[in-house]
Amino acid sequence: MSASFIGPRIKALREERKLSQDDLARLFGFKDRQTVSAIETGERRVTAEELVIAVEKLGASLDYFTDPFLLVGEGRFSWRQTNVGPQRLSAYERNAGRWIAAFRSLYPQVGKKTPLLRRALGLHKGSRFEDAMEAGERFVAEFKLGDVPAARLAEVMERELGILVLHVDAFDGISGAACRLPELDVVLINRHEVVGRRHFDLAHELFHILTWDVMPPEHSEEARETGGNRVEQLANNFASAVLMPAAVLDGFGDWAAIPANQLPARLNAAADALLVTASALKWRLVALDRLKPAAARAVPDAALRNNGRNAAQAVMPPLFSKPFMDLLALAVDQGRVSARRAAGLVDLTIDELGELFTTHGVPSPLEL
Repeated sequence: MSASFIGPRIKALREERKLSQDDLARLFGFKDRQTVSAIETGERRVTAEELVIAVEKLGASLDYFTDPFLLVGEGRFSWRQTNVGPQRLSAYERNAGRWIAAFRSLYPQVGKKTPLLRRALGLHKGSRFEDAMEAGERFVAEFKLGDVPAARLAEVMERELGILVLHVDAFDGISGAACRLPELDVVLINRHEVVGRRHFDLAHELFHILTWDVMPPEHSEEARETGGNRVEQLANNFASAVLMPAAVLDGFGDWAAIPANQLPARLNAAADALLVTASALKWRLVALDRLKPAAARAVPDAALRNNGRNAAQAVMPPLFSKPFMDLLALAVDQGRVSARRAAGLVDLTIDELGELFTTHGVPSPLEL
């Protein structure tokens, strides 16, 4: 049987049960732990008889080992969250893993190919914050993001970099996440966040995707626009530069010359235009030496709108993304997955799934 995900799932279950490879070798009747190691790394396939032993001895269901729409022991996540407990976060991660695993499984089945190469930033933990900002500015220029980079960032990530971007329903406290698989990169964004924070999270997670191999992020980090450990500070500086290029900010005039009583209004207006939060804009101006730290600290947070704080005026993006829905529609149309299974994967009824296809401008499969 395919070892592509069975091996990692056996390893994940072994570690969860706090068993050693020697323990598992005795359980399966192998002569040594090298056989277990080969199974867990995918070098050796699991026979049907061995799979039955795994189900019986490890107390897991057959689906746990064979369902392609599960993500167990493979994907590495890095979450941006605030005051979310580990158990609650793990539960949501398991749910999100189903969407990612479904995309990964169905993508080649419908004739799609993942990118041959991954892009990477030439940064490391020893890089200066100025280096991260320069990388952000160069990203904007190379991918022609224009005067409002936030407006096209997700599109460029998907089309040019092959990164799957999913807008999801997440409970309060979860801002988003980056997920790394051997063959796929994914960014999750809580679509209930205000628009400026959604864009900052998106640019922040982009940094993690582009630097994962040299600076793997923590599994969980506090969602904030300043501070954090060195890697998070580099990510914040990169994100700020991507969303607020220096040349664009200079187009709003001489920030240092704005009277203190007018500064909050000017920050709010510029933040609205750039689709960012006013607080992120304020500290970006400080980093560029366009605004003195004392002047920034004098602006109370209560005076900054943070772009989209009024929920009644906020426009929430539709669930998931057009590339994701395109794939799901094609998979249903080709009979790779049933309409009922597809709807269940995304926690919708069949009628709701049909409506979501329409919302994204995707022709609904005939089965719907």
